[in-house]
Amino acid sequence: MALADETPEGPGGAPGSSAPGEWLIYRGAGEPHDGIRSLPKPPPWRDFAGRPLVAPGPAADSASTRRLGAYRHLAAMHRPSAEELEIINAALYLRRPLLVTGSPGTGKSTLAHSVAYELGLGRVLHWPIVSRTTLGDGLYHYDAIARLQDTQIAAGGRAAGTPVPGGIGSYLRLGPLGTALLPTATPRVLLVDELDKSDIDLPNDLLNVLEEGEFAIPELERIAEREPEVEVLTNDGAKVTVRDGRIRCHAFPFVVLTSNGERDFPAPLLRRCVHLELTRPDHERLATVVRAHLGDELARVGDDLITRFLERSRTEQLATDQLLNAIYLTHHAEPPTRDRLADMLIQRLDRPR
Repeated sequence: MALADETPEGPGGAPGSSAPGEWLIYRGAGEPHDGIRSLPKPPPWRDFAGRPLVAPGPAADSASTRRLGAYRHLAAMHRPSAEELEIINAALYLRRPLLVTGSPGTGKSTLAHSVAYELGLGRVLHWPIVSRTTLGDGLYHYDAIARLQDTQIAAGGRAAGTPVPGGIGSYLRLGPLGTALLPTATPRVLLVDELDKSDIDLPNDLLNVLEEGEFAIPELERIAEREPEVEVLTNDGAKVTVRDGRIRCHAFPFVVLTSNGERDFPAPLLRRCVHLELTRPDHERLATVVRAHLGDELARVGDDLITRFLERSRTEQLATDQLLNAIYLTHHAEPPTRDRLADMLIQRLDRPR
């Protein structure tokens, strides 16, 4: 990739010739740093500049701790490949969604938490996709039924004309995608997990929002003349002010779309994304994952299970969390019970051919 020999001159600067790798903002080292401040301005066609800015999201939560492992500092012992780093940073530079494909257990979802943790981008906004998920689920939810019930209760217990406490904003909450598009100074990280599980229409429905970096809330647009500013809840549980019924991002979020490769996506979506395919991890990477979650001792004791896991994964579909379960449980048992327990926990996820 051409960017490999370039580095930003600083915030707002343009890439220039320098040593390979110095242009990288996300380095995959597992150590937090403020490199996000060195991210150059976006290309003109990806410059959104929504205003006014709102407060950044909360700090990383327990979900990131679980994803990255209890011993997060050990993750620095294995870095992503040079090609993976280039593709991830290309998505950061270009302000494009990152489409990450690969088999279950290859670390697709963990990647989003790793970027958020290293670059200090706060809590990852998680949007799990199922067959019934719609674009509206990700943008916002308006509880019209609750508002109607409160109106009826207020009408029955108070004099006519008394306003309902809280107003419309009390019944509207932004979803993960809607919260990610709020105008923040630094990008939020949004994980759209298992997009291939969605209804056939969702990938196409995402196109306009991901391209324009904004969306409208019709319920607020209709009252914008008399209520130009409405306070609503975010997916983080905080309150923000929406003006004129529209939300437009300032720093485009780092969007990670994951897929297990169970379906093909439309070409218009693919051309708007940077694609990263994660291959099956090797022995070194799996050992690092085990160390990060279970520590050095269990990684050493379970080394033979890692080898057996890799041998089986050549012909069977397996997931890394199966290996973690097996190593955690079997270190309490002796052979042959240990081997039997491992085989019980590490079962193929695909059908035998």
